[in-house]
Amino acid sequence: MVVGITTDTLVARKMKALVYDEYGSPDVLRIEEVAVPAPKDHEVLIAVRAASVNSWDWDLLRGKPYIIRLGGFRRPRYRTLGADVAGRVVAVGANVQTFRPGDEVFGDLSGCGWGGFAEYVCAAETALTPKPVGLSFEQAAAIPQAAVLALQGLRDSGKLREGHRVLINGAGGGVGTFGIQYAKLRGARVTGVDAAEKLSMLRSVGADEVVDYAKEDFTARGPKYDLILDVVGNRPLSAIKRALQPGGTYVMVGGPMPRILQTALAGPLIAKFTKKRMKVLLHKPNHDDQLAWKELTEAGRVVPVIDRRYSLADAAEALRYFGEGRVQGKVVVCMEASTS
Repeated sequence: MVVGITTDTLVARKMKALVYDEYGSPDVLRIEEVAVPAPKDHEVLIAVRAASVNSWDWDLLRGKPYIIRLGGFRRPRYRTLGADVAGRVVAVGANVQTFRPGDEVFGDLSGCGWGGFAEYVCAAETALTPKPVGLSFEQAAAIPQAAVLALQGLRDSGKLREGHRVLINGAGGGVGTFGIQYAKLRGARVTGVDAAEKLSMLRSVGADEVVDYAKEDFTARGPKYDLILDVVGNRPLSAIKRALQPGGTYVMVGGPMPRILQTALAGPLIAKFTKKRMKVLLHKPNHDDQLAWKELTEAGRVVPVIDRRYSLADAAEALRYFGEGRVQGKVVVCMEASTS
C-alpha cells in the first residue's frame, strides 16, 4: 500500500530524468521521459526540488577509477546519478513511520539507489532528514554528502579540538567550505589551500589563512598542523608527514586511488614510528550527522556555499563544469516545482 499518490496513478505518470547508458564524458548524458517510481514499504517518493553534484557523481559518470564500476563493469548500475537531494514527500510506503506526504526533506541517497537528477526519486526513509527551516531547497540539497564528510573527517577521524591548527587541502569545494565553517565554530585556526581564484571565497567563509597551491607548497612552509583534511591528495605522504605536528592527524577524504591505497596501507606503519596518524575516511551516510548540520544551518551558524545553479535540462553542463575543477562550494541542479 502507498499513502499519498495511489499506485495506479504512479504507474501512469512519466517524469524527466537525466540518464546515461555508458561511461564517458557529460556528452553521454541525456534527458529522457521515464516512469515515476513507486515507493517500496520502507521508502518515500520525493518530488525533487534540487539536487547537488558531488565528486562521486563525476567518478560514476566516467567509470574511473575502475573500482567504481563494481556492480556495473560494462554499463552503469544506476541510469540516473544524483545522491544529494531536497524536495517534498508525495507518497510513502506502507511501513514508513517518520514522514508523511507534504513533508519537506533532504538527504543522501548514495546508500539506497541514487537517482536524484530527476523530477521524482524513491529513497529509504532512513536516508532522509527534515529540511532545515529557513533554507531554500537549493541550499538544503548542497548539504548532505559534503557536509557529512567534513564533519566525520574533522570531528570523528581528526578529533578536532579548540586551538587546533587545521589545514584543508582542496578547501574550495563542498567539503572544504563546510569544513572551514565547522572548524572555526570549534575554535580552530584554519588554513585553506586551493587555486588563486577561490581564495577570496575561502576568507569569506572564515579561513584565517589561505594558500595558492600553484605558488606555494604548504608542506614546505614553516607552520605545522594538528590536523590536515585532504580533499585532493596532490602531495606525497612523506611531505604530508613533514607538515604535521607530533601527534597530529592526516585525514584523506579524496584523491587518486593509488594515493588512497598508499595511505591506507602505510598509515599504520607511519603512526607506529612517528606518532603521526594517517587515515582514509570512508563515506558513511548518516542521519544523525545530517541532523547536526540541520541544526547548525537553521541557527545561521553555517551557510552552504553555492557557486552555480542549473536547470534539469542543463544538468549535463552542471557535471561538465564540476569536472573542470573550478567550482567554489557546490553546484546545484534545480527542478521545476512538481505538483501532486
